[in-house]
Amino acid sequence: MASSLLTSSKFSPSPSPSPFPSPKSSPFLRPSLRFPPSKLPSFPSFPSYSLPQSPLISSSLNPSPPSPLRRPHYIPNHIPDPNYVRVFDTTLRDGEQSPGATLTSKEKLDIARQLARLGVDIIEAGFPAASKDDFEAVKVIAKEVGNAEDENGYVPVICGLSRCNEKDIKAAWEAVKYAKRPRIHTFIATSGIHLEYKLRKSKAEVLDIARSMVRYARSLGCNDVEFSPEDAGRSDREFLYEILGEVIKAGATTLNIPDTVGITVPGEFGQLIADIKANTPGIENVVISTHCQNDLGLSTGNTLAGACAGARQVEVTINGIGERAGNASLEEVVMAIKCRGEHVLGGLYTGINTQHIVMASKMVEEYTGLHVQPHKAIVGANAFAHESGIHQDGMLKHKGTYEIMSPEDIGLERSNEAGIVLGKLSGRHALRDRLKELGYELDDEQLGNIFWLFKAVAEQKKRVTDADLIALVSDEVFQPEVVWKLDDLQVTCGTLGLSTATIKLIDASGTEHVACSVGTGPVDSAYKAVDLITKEPVTLLEYSMNSVTEGIDAIATTRVVVRAEKDHLSTHALTGETVHRTFSGTGAGMDIVVSSVKAYIGALNKMLGFKEQNQTKALPEPLPVSV
Repeated sequence: MASSLLTSSKFSPSPSPSPFPSPKSSPFLRPSLRFPPSKLPSFPSFPSYSLPQSPLISSSLNPSPPSPLRRPHYIPNHIPDPNYVRVFDTTLRDGEQSPGATLTSKEKLDIARQLARLGVDIIEAGFPAASKDDFEAVKVIAKEVGNAEDENGYVPVICGLSRCNEKDIKAAWEAVKYAKRPRIHTFIATSGIHLEYKLRKSKAEVLDIARSMVRYARSLGCNDVEFSPEDAGRSDREFLYEILGEVIKAGATTLNIPDTVGITVPGEFGQLIADIKANTPGIENVVISTHCQNDLGLSTGNTLAGACAGARQVEVTINGIGERAGNASLEEVVMAIKCRGEHVLGGLYTGINTQHIVMASKMVEEYTGLHVQPHKAIVGANAFAHESGIHQDGMLKHKGTYEIMSPEDIGLERSNEAGIVLGKLSGRHALRDRLKELGYELDDEQLGNIFWLFKAVAEQKKRVTDADLIALVSDEVFQPEVVWKLDDLQVTCGTLGLSTATIKLIDASGTEHVACSVGTGPVDSAYKAVDLITKEPVTLLEYSMNSVTEGIDAIATTRVVVRAEKDHLSTHALTGETVHRTFSGTGAGMDIVVSSVKAYIGALNKMLGFKEQNQTKALPEPLPVSV
């Protein structure tokens, strides 16, 4: 389990006096200011500070690191250390709303366990009222991850999202109540445009609903209730102060301020948090949170501005995934606080064990099928790559010349410094060590399967690269539970006739199934042959292929997204619409047709896993809807 100690060694329990202002003196904190939304004053995105004379480099490059700080004791509505920032991860809820990012219950549980290793304070495990599977996944996470306490007493809060109605709140409570620290997160829109066009309700009606539903959540026995005024970034300030004050009286312990449509800029969002802190009655009795969408690419900046202004919980996702342009990225926010918290952000820190970031990023990337762009901050393939001659020269002389953090800080080893080159003569021990350095801790069965795949590749290549290994692990480990497995494949294609494919699949009972089909190309004919066996009508929405390394002998990775022609419906958390789930699959291999078929079967397996779960599990009987 994750350690409860802060992994950044740049923080000390008693920091020495600094020329940099604390959060209390930040220009974001201007008490008793009331501005109409349309007449907000201009504020800088961040305070303009003079930086230290010495270069700021990561803790792992610091020869004499001070002692790390301990995670404060968890109290729902209060954080004992005013500099501590809670990390609320919503990868399993908001992140899963990304098109094609549907996760099975097993995948959600795996990710939740990795989030616990990472040390996140709160895991928003899902939207239990969305479907039977969502309910069951949250319930399993609450039981297993929500009770796995480490030696320091750390156990994550398990949270379920709900709209402001009794049915949703009841479902959320029934799912999370098994956790040691359960939380209900309920929301209702407060902006003028949402009141008029979505809810068709007056401010008074919304105020009454919010107040009564927070009270209802507390009446179920939940002592940790988070409330969000949806689209707070475009809401009337006076109404915000009023509704937030009322839900505090009703028993809310955390007030989340979402920039739902990602419209604000850092100075504006920081002022919003500051104004709420200055003008909301009872605000001292709750924790203020931020939830920033990335529509303008400003989610990380807005989140940090909110923290500077007094928010002490940040809502983020791994790799920044989420609806539309995504959410504030956990790795960006956490590493910004780790690198600049003491020097610029007034001593802010988190409890995240940053050495688990890379593994969390890879797991989410593979399970969702949402690839990280190479230039993505912190976890992108190019984040620590230096191609320019000037940069390379500086790096050889001192890494701090061009790196403000070291890859080891986030759990990434440099392959050219590891001292291990893998080839066809390499054994299991060398493979296990290299995979461990890359962040993969595999059991004996998984290692055995990977080893034979590695040997097959090594027979055809002189040197097996880290990228090859990652592709092999992804193809073996990050796959849904097996319903159908590819055994053999033979294709005939070219300009002399129709492409023909013969497929042999093995079902869960071990029975072999063979089919042949023709198509417009080798992949099309192979997919049609698979369809003849599985008899599952689906629509192929997306097909993409990438080479993981250079050269003609490179491994190819394929990603597909499919949608079932019927069933697999879910309720969208924000709009309430019934939507068709989509399912992604990935495959890897030196043969592009083989990798394509593996990806297609992976997507089908994920879809069939959902069908089986929904046929065998049911939601508890809900109470009547009150709104």
